[in-house]
Amino acid sequence: MAFEGLSEKLQGVFKKLRGKGVLTESDIDEAMREVKLALLEADVSFKVVKQFVADVRAKSVGADVLESLTASQQVVKIVKDELVGLMGGANSKLTYSPRGFTVIMMAGLQGTGKTTTCGKLANYLKKNGKSPMLAACDIYRPAAIDQLEVVGNGVGVPVFTMRGCSDPVKIAESAVKEAELKGNDVLIIDTAGRLQIDEALMDELVRIKKAVKPHEILLVVDAMTGQDAVNAAAGFNDALGIDGIVMTKLDGDTRGGAALSAKSVTQRPIKFIGVGEKADALEPFHPERMASRILGMGDMLSLIEKAQESFDDAKAEELERKMKKNEFTLEDFLEQMGQIKSMGGLAKIIDMLPGMGSKADINIESGEKEFAQMEAIIHSMTKAERRNPSILNASRKKRIAAGSGQPIQKINNLIKRYGDARKMMKQFMTAPKHKKNRMFQGF
Repeated sequence: MAFEGLSEKLQGVFKKLRGKGVLTESDIDEAMREVKLALLEADVSFKVVKQFVADVRAKSVGADVLESLTASQQVVKIVKDELVGLMGGANSKLTYSPRGFTVIMMAGLQGTGKTTTCGKLANYLKKNGKSPMLAACDIYRPAAIDQLEVVGNGVGVPVFTMRGCSDPVKIAESAVKEAELKGNDVLIIDTAGRLQIDEALMDELVRIKKAVKPHEILLVVDAMTGQDAVNAAAGFNDALGIDGIVMTKLDGDTRGGAALSAKSVTQRPIKFIGVGEKADALEPFHPERMASRILGMGDMLSLIEKAQESFDDAKAEELERKMKKNEFTLEDFLEQMGQIKSMGGLAKIIDMLPGMGSKADINIESGEKEFAQMEAIIHSMTKAERRNPSILNASRKKRIAAGSGQPIQKINNLIKRYGDARKMMKQFMTAPKHKKNRMFQGF
C-alpha cells in the first residue's frame, strides 16, 4: 500500500520521541532530520520537504511545546496538521453547474488509467444520484473507443461515440448536445493522451476546453511514477489550467510522494484517488484522513463509510433477529466474510484501523488465504450441516475435508471460530448500551 514505508519510518521517529519524556531542541532537530530523510525516500519533492520540515521545526521548538508534559504528542499533532495542509487541507469537492448540466473534462498522459478512471467516476456519480454520460474523444489510441464502451457498459452508463469522425472538438460538442437531449446531468469527456506533454496535445485540449467550457478539468496522474506525475501535473496546469487531480494506483507499491507534493507544486487539489481495479475503487481524497493513516492513527471515518456502503440495513436487522433467537448459522458466518470482502478485503480494513498502518505484525496474505479456506470448507457442507454444525461427526468431517481440499484440523478450527463469533455476537446483542460501548473500545 502507498505510504507504507513512510508510515513505518515516521511512527519509528515518534516512538523515539515518546521514549524521551521531556524533549530538548536537539531532540527535535534529530527527529526532523529523520522526518526529512523519510519524506525524501518517499519521493516527496526536495523543495516541499525543506519547507515542510522548517515549518514543523519552527512550531515544535516553542516553549509551550518543549516545556509541556505531552511534548511528543504535540509534535505528532504539529506533523499531522502540516501533512494535512500539505495535501490541501479540506476535502475538495467537484464543482457542478448551477443550471443542472455539468461537463467534466478528463486529461492525462497515456498509461495513467484515464479511460478506466472515467468509468469509475461515472460509477461514483451514479451512486450519488447523478445521471452521467461518457464521451469518447480519444480518436488516436487503438481500441480507445471500444475500451470506453466496455467500461461504460460495466457501470451501466451510456457512451457517446462518433466513429469515423477525425475532429475531437466536434465529437465533444455533439456529446454535450446528446447528453442534454437525453436528460443526462453530467457529461464526462475522455480525451486523448500522449506519451509526453507536447504542443499538439495541448492545442487539442485547449480547443476542446474553449468549445464545451467544462465546469471541471480533472487531470489523471499515476502515483507509481512519483515526481514524474507531479511534473506532468504542473505541465498540464500551466498549459491547460486544471481544476483538480485524480491520482490513480495509490493502492500499489508506491512511495506516495506524488500525493504529498502535487498540491504544493500545482496549487490544485487532489479530488479523487484510485485504490484498486474495480469500478467502485475510486474514493474522494480526504487530506486529514490520509494524514491519520500515514501516522498510524487509522481512518475510522472511511471505514464506517465503507461499512455503510457494503452492509444492507435489512440484512443487518435480520442478523440481529437471528442472534437474539440463537439462530446464527455457518451460512450467516459465510455471509459476514463476504461483507468484509465487499469492503475491499482484510488488507484495506486493517489499513484503516488505528495502530495498524505499518502492518508490520500482520500477515495480510495469510489472513486472506485463510478466508478462502474457510469459504471452501463451508461450501463443501450440506445445508443441514451449515445450519447445525453440532451434527458434524467424524465421517461428515472426512467428507467435507475431501470436498474442500482442507485437513480436518482446519474444519475443527473453523467450527471453533464460528462458535467464538456466535458467542461474542450474542453477548453484544443482549448487552445494555453502555456495555456495548465498552465492548467496542476493546477492539
